[in-house]
Amino acid sequence: MPHTSGNILLHFIFSTAGRRPLIKPEFRDDLFAYLGGIVREMNGTSLIINGEPDHVHMLIRVRPVHSAAEIVRVVKANSSRWVREKYSPRFGWQTGYGVFSVSESHVTAVTEYIAGQQEHHKKHSFQEEFVAFLKKNHIEYDERYIWD
Repeated sequence: MPHTSGNILLHFIFSTAGRRPLIKPEFRDDLFAYLGGIVREMNGTSLIINGEPDHVHMLIRVRPVHSAAEIVRVVKANSSRWVREKYSPRFGWQTGYGVFSVSESHVTAVTEYIAGQQEHHKKHSFQEEFVAFLKKNHIEYDERYIWD
């Protein structure tokens, strides 16, 4: 019986609407757990989810049947609805997102980076961090359009 195999590791970064500090301490951990549950429902595995009040990082392992666009669409739509119903009616995610492929050999480094978000953001803003990711990954961008 033919089957499809793959080891696809993706690092997603996405912000709250307007990069406002909408991820509140009172539901932050529940939100990150909920994001992981959505990934699990899509037969993926969340290796780590962390973030700050204005953005989230997710390192996930996914099956080849799902595109990055489909994953982030499902994650953002379901989680924003959940937060609005349960905690904050004004919650929302930005329209865009960043997604970066990760090799198995870099999982530990990326995991440590995501785990260290609170320390990292004492020195760098989300905008500085995101632009650095774009540059590091040789992604052309126009600042007029990346902060929707």
